[in-house]
Amino acid sequence: MAAEIHVPELGESVADATVGRWLKQEGEAVKSGEALVELETDKINFEVEAEQDGVLKSISKGEGETVNVGEVIGTLGEGDGTAPEQTEDEQEEEQPQAEEEQDEQPESSDSGDETSNGHREVEDGAGRASPSVRRLAEEYEVDLAEVSGSGSGGRITRDDVERLIRDQSRPMAPEKTEEPERDGEAQPAPAASEDGRADLEERVRVSRRRQTIAQRLVESQQTAAMLTTFNEVDMSAVMELRKRRKESFQERTGARLGFMSFFAKAAIGALKAFPKVNAELQDSELVLKKYYDIGVAVSTDEGLVVPILRDADHKNFAEIEQGIADLATKAREGKLTLDDLRGGTFTITNGGIFGSLVSTPILTMPQVAILGMHKIQERPVVVDGEVVVRPMMYLALSYDHRVIDGAEAVSFLVRIKELVEDPESLLLEG
Repeated sequence: MAAEIHVPELGESVADATVGRWLKQEGEAVKSGEALVELETDKINFEVEAEQDGVLKSISKGEGETVNVGEVIGTLGEGDGTAPEQTEDEQEEEQPQAEEEQDEQPESSDSGDETSNGHREVEDGAGRASPSVRRLAEEYEVDLAEVSGSGSGGRITRDDVERLIRDQSRPMAPEKTEEPERDGEAQPAPAASEDGRADLEERVRVSRRRQTIAQRLVESQQTAAMLTTFNEVDMSAVMELRKRRKESFQERTGARLGFMSFFAKAAIGALKAFPKVNAELQDSELVLKKYYDIGVAVSTDEGLVVPILRDADHKNFAEIEQGIADLATKAREGKLTLDDLRGGTFTITNGGIFGSLVSTPILTMPQVAILGMHKIQERPVVVDGEVVVRPMMYLALSYDHRVIDGAEAVSFLVRIKELVEDPESLLLEG
């Protein structure tokens, strides 16, 4: 008995998704619990699993299509996967076709005869394609008779049709003409599609997450009155403490002592001193949050994500370091859940790991501030009237000027500088 494949609940405030890629092909055997298709949402990608053993009977939603919660995207049928089951409309189409072929079958058994079964099957390619593949072919005006099927029994797969679409979309090289150039008359430059470089271009579908990231960044810049203030911090004390303690810290806690825990603790101390920086603007009201869920920006192949370290003010250095490491691992392995990404009151991003010396981070809406860390670089600075070389880091605080005044933003960043340069104070302030 056939079973429909539905789009599952996607989480709070997530109503639709984009079909990323089908992990199984029509006619392929599947086991209960085996992943069938990958769906992309605004925040995460996740897999839809088979609820029973059987065969992937049909795919009704192809890659790149938008689907809603509860919508049918395919069906599972009984079988062992040796051959794809036919849907009712395919059976109805092929039955009269078979009768017609039998009536017109010549007495000769010559395989090269134009009226042979093999040739007639090619002419009627629609009989070898599923409904979803036929719809794709109709959309792009592809004659299925021209498509060579690579599937079981010569069936035409979605990849076969898409390959032909790509081949047909490549522009033909311009024909050479014998018309001579006119003296003194500039010849027009060839159009982009006529310069012979189409085969050097590649079109890649933009993932749902990347589209959402782009949309949110634009919305952030268009909505908030965003400004950035800068300062620099002397990392000498933190680096000296870390050098002395990192081995014993790791042996005792199992976590690696990095720089993020120092900045997370410093940020929490500064947020407590300047509550508006840990707020959210909702219409005409400012929501001051008395909890500290720190977002940590993580770069992945799919784009930047910001998982949340919840109740960071209740965590010690080891718990912060381990929590950030776990979230980063889940992000890069594509295992983040919606709960890992939901909320957040303040964000820290570290462009220094890529060598960035200074940057202006963009707000993660609806938050009103984001702290940017950068590369530690030795620079000459004046200390007590003398020029000395110190490991320095530029800090950037981007903030929403609708909520935070310039003086408050500068004071907030100065407070972070003071706490990092005196790491022992983090035990009290963080």
